[in-house]
Formats: sequence, C-alpha cells, structure tokens
Amino acid sequence: MIKAGIRLISLTLLAFSCLSWGFYGHKKINRYAVFSLPPEMIGFYKRHIEYLTQHAVDPDKRRYVSENEAVKHYIDIDHFEKVGEDPFEVVPKRWKAAVEKFGEDSLKSFGILPWNIVWTHRRLKEAFLAKDIPSILQMSAELGHYVGDAHVPLHTTENYNGQLTGQRGIHGLWESRIPELEGEDYDLLSNKAEYLSNLLEMSWQIVYESHQLLDSVLYLERSCTEEIGEDRKYSLSQRGNSLSRQYSSDFALYYSKKMNKMVEERMRLAIHRLASFWFTAWVEAGQPDLDDLVLGKEQDLENDSLENAYQQAIEIKGREHED
Repeated sequence: MIKAGIRLISLTLLAFSCLSWGFYGHKKINRYAVFSLPPEMIGFYKRHIEYLTQHAVDPDKRRYVSENEAVKHYIDIDHFEKVGEDPFEVVPKRWKAAVEKFGEDSLKSFGILPWNIVWTHRRLKEAFLAKDIPSILQMSAELGHYVGDAHVPLHTTENYNGQLTGQRGIHGLWESRIPELEGEDYDLLSNKAEYLSNLLEMSWQIVYESHQLLDSVLYLERSCTEEIGEDRKYSLSQRGNSLSRQYSSDFALYYSKKMNKMVEERMRLAIHRLASFWFTAWVEAGQPDLDDLVLGKEQDLENDSLENAYQQAIEIKGREHED
C-alpha cells in the first residue's frame, strides 16, 4: 500500500524550471555583484550580503502573490516583428512613446522588463537619497533580479519555454538546470562597476544582446537532441516525496558545451551590469556616506508577509514557464 503523503510520479519537468535563473542563479548574481563595487560602497553591501543573496528571489516569490508581477520579468520583443522590420526599431525605447504607439495594456500583455529595470533603479536612487537602509537593500536585491532576467535569451520571446517549437522545458534547462550542475566552476568575478550614463539604453542593450542569442539557444538544443537521442535526454530524480522527470546531466552539460559557455558568460555580464546599476544609483544620489548608515532600533529588514504568502500560494499568477 502506498504510504500517505507520497505523490504520484510526475512526467513534467522539475518545479525549479518555472523560475527565472532558478533561485541558485539569482542568488549568485546578487552575491558576486557586491565584490565589483568601489571601496565607498563595498563595506555597506558586504555587511548585508546575506540579505542581498537571500532576497534576490523575492520578485519570483511575488509572482505567486501578485497578478502584476510576472510582466516585469520579460519582454516578448519578437511579438512586434513585422516583415523586414527590426522589432528593436519598431518599439520606442521610452515608455511614454511606446504607450502612445501601442497602448499600456498591450505593452503589459507582452512584458515590460527594460522599463521596469529603470523604474526599480529610480526607486533605489530615491532610497539612497533618503538614506533608508531597508529600502536600499530591498531595491538593490530586486534590481538584481530584473537585471539578471534581462540577460536570459528566453526572457525576450513569445517562445519563452520552447512551446512553439516542440522544445518545451528549455527555459528551465538553460537558466536552472545548467547553472545548478556547473555553476560552482564558473568564473564569476567581474570588472569593477562603471557609471552608466544612459540607463534606458543599457537596459535595452541587454535585452538586445539576449535576443540575438535566442536562435542559437533553440537550434543547439535541437541539435543536441538529435545527437544524444530522446532516450538519454531525460532522467528521473527524487526530490523529497516527489519523483520527477528532468533533463539528464549528460544532456545538460553537452548542451552547455555546445553553447560555448553562454550561460556562464551571461551570468558574469549580469553581475557586472548589476554592480554598475547599483553604483550609478549611488552616484546620482550624491554619493552618500554608506559607512554612516546604521539600522535604527525600530527598523527591521525582514518582512515576513511575502514569505508567508508565498508559502501558502498554490500557483503562479501570470505567465508560467512550464505548462
């Protein structure tokens, strides 16, 4: 007799494939970005590195709570493609101009990631101006999440999980399975943070770079499947009481090799760009002395409301990577 609490075998991919970069990847990006900061900032950020690491995944948790969160994580830029036209020329980079051309509801239907990066950066700048430690840390952590998402090719397309090309599950393979398998061997130390003179241009540049890699991401997965074969593509894995199908380590590592360290490179770039966004917000706020900032007795960094809501949630509100 099957013991109570044991779940039926799932023929879907593991649940971690639903989350951008996976919790592992997002935490790595936020943590390593701290070490690219200048001396005037690194002391403050190192003191709070555990908060920045753990709360890197708050925006993904909020997807289970808020219907307005999911659209902040992606932009389906290829939706705006027309015959012979570049979607990066079709969509105005400035939000007001884009709204005038397409309407706010239409834009939100296909994601608002590059604009959301700029808006989150603005809130971080305001937190620096106010010398509000909880807000500085919260906005720093969440900005890291969105900057990380923008470096993922599958966050720039309507075919976000390969569902339109018979490659369902590729989202989690690229940004969760591969980093979890080989991430400890990645070289993630990056150059020192730089001042970003045009935040909107940088946000769109990151999305453009990611989208240019999309064809390779899809083509190479098909190629690897043909070479390795469907029978070796997946394996069963036990997680807690659940037995689930996932991409085999052999397939994931072979695919990563074929992509020539693409995942590692995008993660390292995300780390450098994130540190640069943090640095730019601090500079634009007048370079406040962070060493003088200390938490007041009434200030508490932890807000349990999101975590409690996330633990009780059943499913994501909005786009899911895995159907």
